Amino acid sequence: MSDLPILSLMLAVPAVAAIACVFAGDRNARLIALAATLIDFALGVMLWANFDIGGAQWQFQEMHRGIFGPFNYALGIDGIALVLIMLSVFLMPLCILASWQSVTKRVGLYMAMFLVMEVVMIGVFAAQDLLLFYIFFEAGLIPMYFIIGIWGGANRIYAAFKFFLYTLLGSVLMLIAMIAMIREAGTTDIPTLLVYNFPPEMQTWLWLAFFASLAVKMPMWPVHTWLPDAHVQAPTAGSMILAGVLLKMGSYGFIRFMMPMFPDASAQLMWIVFALSMIAVVYTSLVALVQSDMKKLIAYSSVAHMAIVTAGLFAFNQQGIEGAMIIMLSHGVVSAALFFCVGVIYDRLHTREIDRYGGLAVNMPAYALFFMLFTMASIGLPGTSGFVGEFLSLAGIYEASSWVALVCTTGIILGAAYMLYLYRRIVFGELTKDDVKAMPDINPREWAIFVPLAAVALWMGVYPESFLAPIRGDVTTVVARLAPAKPAGDAHVTAGKPKAAHDAHGEAAAGEAHHAGGVQ
Repeated sequence: MSDLPILSLMLAVPAVAAIACVFAGDRNARLIALAATLIDFALGVMLWANFDIGGAQWQFQEMHRGIFGPFNYALGIDGIALVLIMLSVFLMPLCILASWQSVTKRVGLYMAMFLVMEVVMIGVFAAQDLLLFYIFFEAGLIPMYFIIGIWGGANRIYAAFKFFLYTLLGSVLMLIAMIAMIREAGTTDIPTLLVYNFPPEMQTWLWLAFFASLAVKMPMWPVHTWLPDAHVQAPTAGSMILAGVLLKMGSYGFIRFMMPMFPDASAQLMWIVFALSMIAVVYTSLVALVQSDMKKLIAYSSVAHMAIVTAGLFAFNQQGIEGAMIIMLSHGVVSAALFFCVGVIYDRLHTREIDRYGGLAVNMPAYALFFMLFTMASIGLPGTSGFVGEFLSLAGIYEASSWVALVCTTGIILGAAYMLYLYRRIVFGELTKDDVKAMPDINPREWAIFVPLAAVALWMGVYPESFLAPIRGDVTTVVARLAPAKPAGDAHVTAGKPKAAHDAHGEAAAGEAHHAGGVQ
């Protein structure tokens, strides 16, 4: 495995299949896309099986220098990138299956867009060159723009443009920051930049530039307004992959770039993240409570969940960051499942209005069972994936600030309110509407999508160590890098003046905290 360029292979398979889909017929395009995504999933399983927990931090590295001037083709993963790549390759074949019957026009192009999306997602998490990361990061706009704009709902053009402009404008500032970093450090190599000590005054501006881009990508309040529009107008599979993986690119940017590269600025400006996270958790939960459209409700819930992620990351401790990572994985699976739950009944009745349904437990009991499982996982019921991440995150946040933890807990209580309210109105009650009575239960294709999603949601809840073990060493490295700049206790909220982030002890801790194997 050490000699096999598995990451390049995972990029090449969907890229070649995307070209083939454009020229294939509708049925062949579906089969090609499904085969390519299943092959990538198999390669992802090989990647997971051969990842050496406790070994070198960076594994499966590939390097080709000076392709275009300073641009290097450099790939490699650590545990954090590994689990996010696995999330991507796990969800993609399910998205193809979810589109099997609902998409009937320009099928080849549609499948090609999803395969390009898979290339982009893997590239973002595997890139070890700053410029290569930026190319993949921005390229993700293109397929999603077309997916929403061509195969979306009635207001798809408005939603597509809003999505594109919001995410692009913030990224321009990040590109300027990257150019400044390259000029200062003299390298585009991400592992080198992770241990480079940028001047404290420079860190502030770099942090703000990255924050402008990543906050939109997650999205954080108040730059979240593009997300409900995008979800409502996107086809079912588009919403699944948008919520499942694309939002995680923003939080990945926080833990990969902003926190370890700019520790002084992260400590000084963490109050911004905490303030926006607290507002988002409560505000978007209250907005979700009054929604009449199922997709909008789930979209606003995504903003609330991702706000707990940002608060957990900036707790600057092991529990908070590990919990944030588990929430990212859990939300990726559960939100994709919830959007598919909406898609299943939308395909039958062609409406997302909550009041049009009711009593589905009578004629769709299997659907009601899966919907209940994913609702409970979204709420954070013990034994499901949502509980593990929220418990760890809140424990870490409480260690950092009891006030932030209190507000985040309030948001979780509100989350239970709007999700149970949604479930009750759709599944329970009298089955009085004739068109709802005629809706059949889930078919074999829908079973094939629901079962893997349910299995992973339960697996994460029952045995989370499977997902914590690969990331633990990398989280320890990030925490060690941040430790010298970390304020004490509730000073997180007031962001008191941090200690110097680059004293000899801090550098030694950051260097020794990870794996003993060095760089592979």
